[in-house]
Amino acid sequence: MDHRDVDAAWAECLRVLGPLTDEDRTVRAGSLTWTCAETAAHIGHDLLAYAGRPAARPADAYLPMDLSVHPTATPAEILRVVTARAGLLGHALAAADPGVRAWHWGPCDPGGFAAMGAAEILLHTHDITRGLSVDRRPPAAGAAVTGRLFPDAPPGDAVDVLLRCTGRGDLDGFPHRDSWTWEAARADRTPTRRVGRVSADGPRRRRACAPPRRPRVVRRRSSGTAPPASPGP
Repeated sequence: MDHRDVDAAWAECLRVLGPLTDEDRTVRAGSLTWTCAETAAHIGHDLLAYAGRPAARPADAYLPMDLSVHPTATPAEILRVVTARAGLLGHALAAADPGVRAWHWGPCDPGGFAAMGAAEILLHTHDITRGLSVDRRPPAAGAAVTGRLFPDAPPGDAVDVLLRCTGRGDLDGFPHRDSWTWEAARADRTPTRRVGRVSADGPRRRRACAPPRRPRVVRRRSSGTAPPASPGP
Protein backbone atom coordinates (compact mmCIF):
# COMPACT_ATOMS: atom_id res chain seq x y z
CA MET A 1 0.00 0.00 0.00
CA ASP A 2 1.10 3.61 -0.55
CA HIS A 3 0.00 7.24 -0.51
CA ARG A 4 -2.59 6.60 -3.23
CA ASP A 5 -4.51 4.32 -0.88
CA VAL A 6 -4.62 7.03 1.78
CA ASP A 7 -5.71 9.65 -0.77
CA ALA A 8 -8.48 7.38 -2.08
CA ALA A 9 -9.71 6.51 1.42
CA TRP A 10 -9.88 10.17 2.41
CA ALA A 11 -11.66 11.15 -0.81
CA GLU A 12 -14.29 8.52 0.01
CA CYS A 13 -14.57 9.81 3.58
CA LEU A 14 -15.16 13.36 2.35
CA ARG A 15 -17.73 12.13 -0.15
CA VAL A 16 -19.66 10.42 2.65
CA LEU A 17 -19.21 12.81 5.58
CA GLY A 18 -19.13 16.11 3.70
CA PRO A 19 -22.92 16.25 3.20
CA LEU A 20 -23.51 15.31 6.85
CA THR A 21 -21.88 18.30 8.57
CA ASP A 22 -25.23 19.57 9.85
CA GLU A 23 -25.94 16.33 11.71
CA ASP A 24 -25.55 16.03 15.51
CA ARG A 25 -21.93 15.03 16.10
CA THR A 26 -22.36 14.70 19.87
CA VAL A 27 -23.90 11.23 19.46
CA ARG A 28 -21.77 8.14 19.99
CA ALA A 29 -19.88 6.84 16.98
CA GLY A 30 -21.25 3.35 16.51
CA SER A 31 -19.96 0.95 19.15
CA LEU A 32 -17.25 3.36 20.34
CA THR A 33 -17.56 5.44 23.48
CA TRP A 34 -16.30 8.51 21.62
CA THR A 35 -18.74 10.95 20.03
CA CYS A 36 -18.75 11.36 16.28
CA ALA A 37 -16.87 14.66 16.66
CA GLU A 38 -14.22 13.06 18.87
CA THR A 39 -13.86 10.18 16.44
CA ALA A 40 -13.29 12.55 13.52
CA ALA A 41 -10.68 14.42 15.55
CA HIS A 42 -9.03 11.10 16.38
CA ILE A 43 -8.62 10.34 12.66
CA GLY A 44 -6.68 13.60 12.32
CA HIS A 45 -4.59 12.79 15.39
CA ASP A 46 -3.46 9.46 13.99
CA LEU A 47 -2.88 10.67 10.43
CA LEU A 48 -0.59 13.40 11.76
CA ALA A 49 1.29 10.85 13.86
CA TYR A 50 1.72 8.55 10.88
CA ALA A 51 2.92 11.45 8.70
CA GLY A 52 5.57 12.48 11.18
CA ARG A 53 7.22 9.15 11.72
CA PRO A 54 8.40 8.27 8.19
CA ALA A 55 9.80 11.82 7.99
CA ALA A 56 11.54 11.85 11.40
CA ARG A 57 12.32 8.11 11.45
CA PRO A 58 12.20 7.53 15.23
CA ALA A 59 13.77 4.18 16.05
CA ASP A 60 12.23 3.30 19.40
CA ALA A 61 9.34 5.57 20.42
CA TYR A 62 6.43 7.70 19.27
CA LEU A 63 7.17 11.35 18.48
CA PRO A 64 6.28 13.60 21.46
CA MET A 65 3.55 15.59 19.71
CA ASP A 66 -0.21 15.75 19.62
CA LEU A 67 -3.10 17.25 17.65
CA SER A 68 -5.63 19.43 19.48
CA VAL A 69 -9.01 20.51 18.12
CA HIS A 70 -10.88 23.42 19.71
CA PRO A 71 -14.24 22.57 21.27
CA THR A 72 -15.91 25.27 19.16
CA ALA A 73 -14.82 23.64 15.89
CA THR A 74 -17.78 22.74 13.69
CA PRO A 75 -18.03 19.37 11.92
CA ALA A 76 -17.03 21.08 8.68
CA GLU A 77 -13.99 22.64 10.35
CA ILE A 78 -12.94 19.30 11.84
CA LEU A 79 -13.12 17.77 8.36
CA ARG A 80 -10.83 20.52 7.07
CA VAL A 81 -8.37 19.80 9.86
CA VAL A 82 -8.36 16.11 9.02
CA THR A 83 -8.06 16.91 5.31
CA ALA A 84 -4.83 18.77 6.10
CA ARG A 85 -3.51 15.79 8.08
CA ALA A 86 -4.46 13.33 5.34
CA GLY A 87 -2.59 15.52 2.86
CA LEU A 88 0.49 15.58 5.08
CA LEU A 89 0.46 11.81 5.37
CA GLY A 90 0.04 11.39 1.62
CA HIS A 91 2.98 13.70 0.89
CA ALA A 92 5.17 12.06 3.54
CA LEU A 93 4.50 8.60 2.12
CA ALA A 94 5.02 9.73 -1.48
CA ALA A 95 8.42 11.15 -0.52
CA ALA A 96 9.53 8.21 1.63
CA ASP A 97 11.99 5.68 0.27
CA PRO A 98 10.60 2.13 0.51
CA GLY A 99 13.59 1.24 2.67
CA VAL A 100 12.70 3.78 5.36
CA ARG A 101 11.74 2.33 8.74
CA ALA A 102 10.14 4.20 11.64
CA TRP A 103 8.77 3.13 15.01
CA HIS A 104 5.38 1.59 15.40
CA TRP A 105 5.88 -1.18 17.95
CA GLY A 106 8.90 -2.13 15.89
CA PRO A 107 10.39 -0.83 12.62
CA CYS A 108 7.52 -0.12 10.22
CA ASP A 109 7.84 0.48 6.47
CA PRO A 110 5.96 3.20 4.54
CA GLY A 111 3.45 0.60 3.33
CA GLY A 112 2.55 -0.15 6.94
CA PHE A 113 1.90 3.52 7.68
CA ALA A 114 -0.20 3.77 4.50
CA ALA A 115 -2.25 0.75 5.59
CA MET A 116 -2.79 2.17 9.08
CA GLY A 117 -3.78 5.57 7.70
CA ALA A 118 -6.28 4.03 5.31
CA ALA A 119 -7.60 1.81 8.10
CA GLU A 120 -8.14 4.76 10.44
CA ILE A 121 -10.09 6.58 7.75
CA LEU A 122 -12.18 3.65 6.53
CA LEU A 123 -13.04 2.21 9.94
CA HIS A 124 -13.78 5.46 11.73
CA THR A 125 -15.84 6.75 8.83
CA HIS A 126 -17.84 3.56 9.32
CA ASP A 127 -18.14 4.30 13.07
CA ILE A 128 -19.33 7.85 12.42
CA THR A 129 -21.91 6.84 9.83
CA ARG A 130 -23.25 4.22 12.23
CA GLY A 131 -23.59 6.89 14.89
CA LEU A 132 -25.44 9.13 12.45
CA SER A 133 -27.72 6.23 11.38
CA VAL A 134 -26.44 6.27 7.79
CA ASP A 135 -26.85 2.92 6.06
CA ARG A 136 -23.43 2.39 4.48
CA ARG A 137 -20.73 -0.26 4.24
CA PRO A 138 -17.01 0.52 3.97
CA PRO A 139 -15.65 0.22 0.42
CA ALA A 140 -14.02 -2.96 -0.83
CA ALA A 141 -10.66 -1.17 -0.61
CA GLY A 142 -10.60 -2.60 2.91
CA ALA A 143 -9.30 -5.84 1.38
CA ALA A 144 -5.85 -4.31 0.93
CA VAL A 145 -5.88 -3.03 4.50
CA THR A 146 -6.82 -6.45 5.85
CA GLY A 147 -4.15 -8.16 3.79
CA ARG A 148 -1.44 -5.82 5.06
CA LEU A 149 -2.39 -5.48 8.72
CA PHE A 150 -4.10 -8.82 9.42
CA PRO A 151 -2.09 -11.53 7.62
CA ASP A 152 -3.89 -14.26 9.55
CA ALA A 153 -7.39 -12.97 8.72
CA PRO A 154 -9.96 -15.64 7.86
CA PRO A 155 -11.36 -15.91 4.32
CA GLY A 156 -14.59 -14.20 3.42
CA ASP A 157 -16.09 -10.97 2.12
CA ALA A 158 -13.39 -8.27 2.33
CA VAL A 159 -15.54 -5.78 4.23
CA ASP A 160 -16.98 -8.34 6.64
CA VAL A 161 -13.50 -9.69 7.39
CA LEU A 162 -12.09 -6.22 8.11
CA LEU A 163 -14.99 -5.40 10.43
CA ARG A 164 -14.60 -8.72 12.23
CA CYS A 165 -10.81 -8.27 12.59
CA THR A 166 -11.38 -4.91 14.30
CA GLY A 167 -14.20 -5.96 16.61
CA ARG A 168 -16.93 -4.25 14.57
CA GLY A 169 -18.69 -7.30 13.17
CA ASP A 170 -18.96 -11.07 13.23
CA LEU A 171 -18.29 -13.92 10.84
CA ASP A 172 -20.02 -17.29 10.98
CA GLY A 173 -17.80 -19.85 12.64
CA PHE A 174 -15.53 -17.32 14.34
CA PRO A 175 -15.89 -15.81 17.84
CA HIS A 176 -16.58 -12.12 18.27
CA ARG A 177 -13.49 -10.04 18.96
CA ASP A 178 -13.57 -7.75 21.99
CA SER A 179 -9.86 -6.98 21.58
CA TRP A 180 -7.53 -7.22 18.64
CA THR A 181 -4.11 -6.38 17.25
CA TRP A 182 -2.83 -5.41 13.86
CA GLU A 183 0.65 -5.89 12.50
CA ALA A 184 2.28 -2.78 11.09
CA ALA A 185 5.84 -3.84 11.90
CA ARG A 186 5.84 -7.22 10.19
CA ALA A 187 8.35 -10.02 10.65
CA ASP A 188 8.50 -10.60 6.89
CA ARG A 189 9.40 -6.96 6.31
CA THR A 190 11.51 -6.05 9.34
CA PRO A 191 13.66 -7.88 11.89
CA THR A 192 11.40 -6.92 14.80
CA ARG A 193 7.79 -7.89 15.38
CA ARG A 194 5.72 -6.42 18.16
CA VAL A 195 2.16 -5.18 18.28
CA GLY A 196 -0.04 -3.39 20.74
CA ARG A 197 -3.28 -4.66 22.21
CA VAL A 198 -6.65 -3.22 21.31
CA SER A 199 -10.06 -3.07 22.92
CA ALA A 200 -12.96 -2.66 20.53
CA ASP A 201 -14.89 0.06 22.36
CA GLY A 202 -12.84 3.18 21.71
CA PRO A 203 -10.85 5.35 24.11
CA ARG A 204 -9.60 2.49 26.30
CA ARG A 205 -7.88 0.89 23.32
CA ARG A 206 -4.12 0.46 23.57
CA ARG A 207 -3.66 -0.08 19.92
CA ALA A 208 -1.06 -0.76 17.33
CA CYS A 209 -2.37 2.24 15.44
CA ALA A 210 -2.03 5.07 17.97
CA PRO A 211 -0.81 6.09 21.41
CA PRO A 212 -3.46 5.35 24.08
CA ARG A 213 -5.07 8.74 24.41
CA ARG A 214 -8.43 10.39 23.99
CA PRO A 215 -8.79 12.88 21.12
CA ARG A 216 -7.78 16.16 22.74
CA VAL A 217 -10.20 19.07 22.82
CA VAL A 218 -8.45 22.22 24.05
CA ARG A 219 -10.30 24.51 26.41
CA ARG A 220 -9.75 28.16 25.58
CA ARG A 221 -8.29 30.48 28.19
CA SER A 222 -9.97 33.73 29.09
CA SER A 223 -7.50 35.57 26.82
CA GLY A 224 -8.90 33.64 23.87
CA THR A 225 -5.69 31.71 23.20
CA ALA A 226 -5.37 27.98 23.50
CA PRO A 227 -2.92 26.36 25.93
CA PRO A 228 -0.11 24.38 24.35
CA ALA A 229 -0.82 20.76 23.58
CA SER A 230 0.51 18.19 26.00
CA PRO A 231 1.12 14.48 25.52
CA GLY A 232 -2.25 13.73 27.07
CA PRO A 233 -3.38 10.88 29.30
